[in-house]
Amino acid sequence: MWKKLMKRIKDRQEGVTGLETAIVLIAFVIVASVFAYVVLSAGLFSSQKTKEAMNSGLQTTMSALQIKGNVIAKMDNGIVTNIYFCVGIPAGGYPVDFNPTSENVSVMVISYSDFDNIVPSINWTLTKLTWVNDDNILDATELFMLDVEIPSSGNITLGAYDYFSLEMKPADGPVLIFERTIPARVSNYVNLH
Repeated sequence: MWKKLMKRIKDRQEGVTGLETAIVLIAFVIVASVFAYVVLSAGLFSSQKTKEAMNSGLQTTMSALQIKGNVIAKMDNGIVTNIYFCVGIPAGGYPVDFNPTSENVSVMVISYSDFDNIVPSINWTLTKLTWVNDDNILDATELFMLDVEIPSSGNITLGAYDYFSLEMKPADGPVLIFERTIPARVSNYVNLH
């Protein structure tokens, strides 16, 4: 009986050959590699878009201006005529352009506002305190002092206890806004802390 069973098994050699197994295995490997390629490509594409968005955001925030030091108000008969302050760039920041255009208008716009007035663009002058080149682009190791002229036209009179706000709007990057209140005791030059 045992011999008959073995003979039957030998005579019927049904099953999958090695070549068929290899073809099925290769097909699985190819499908898996195509799927892996699609998944990796999608992942790399999304990570590249994320990287671009992060770099764009960093470039925007890194070109931010900072006030370096005190904000000083020049007073004339108890009324503010000029505001002086120094600006710089934080470490690792990108340069900020203060150059005038061909119409002699600067790409840097400084706006004034208080409780009663809004002036979209006011006059200012630039003094370089430290610089590494002769252009009017504020680099990371440079320090510029701005003299902002408070408009005398209209209703604007800044005196004791008055509040004001200045906005510095560079061509590229975030706006620097600072607000101050004029103290009760005034002299020719007042530190607005």
